[in-house]
Amino acid sequence: MTALLKLAWLFLKIGVVFVGGGYVLIPLLHRIMVDELHWLTLREFLDGVALSQLTPGPLAMLATFAGFKCAGFLGALVATACIFLPCTALMLFLSSRYERFRRIDTMKDLLDGVLPAVVGLVFAAAYNLGRTSLSQPRDFILLVAGFAVLQFTTLAPMAAILGAAAIGLIFNF
Repeated sequence: MTALLKLAWLFLKIGVVFVGGGYVLIPLLHRIMVDELHWLTLREFLDGVALSQLTPGPLAMLATFAGFKCAGFLGALVATACIFLPCTALMLFLSSRYERFRRIDTMKDLLDGVLPAVVGLVFAAAYNLGRTSLSQPRDFILLVAGFAVLQFTTLAPMAAILGAAAIGLIFNF
């Protein structure tokens, strides 16, 4: 029961700052799940982040995976529910007051100030993940090729992800 309460509390706290996208949380989730609590190995964390890109709500699947590793099916259920609960409640509250908040200059200024911090956190997450997963020259080639495909073609991101998975399987077999 203690593990479920710990999961619930952790993912409720993460859910409070989860609003707006999970990429900024990658460094925080890495520190907590891998370094502090040891719920996931670094490889499992990286695999969870990669797999979560295939689903809506990018890092929600990572919460489900960590919950499952920590406390089985019930842990997965608790972690998933708790990561969505704060942002769902916040959106229900804000949606009824949107027009009033939209006109407040302080809110506009707040969002303008948050944007550079979000960009920095996403860069930090990319750096941490890249430092760990880009270990061979072919990894850099795949990174550049994937970027070029996504940036300069109309190929769907899902197709690029599946193609990269197929290439990874070929290289590892």
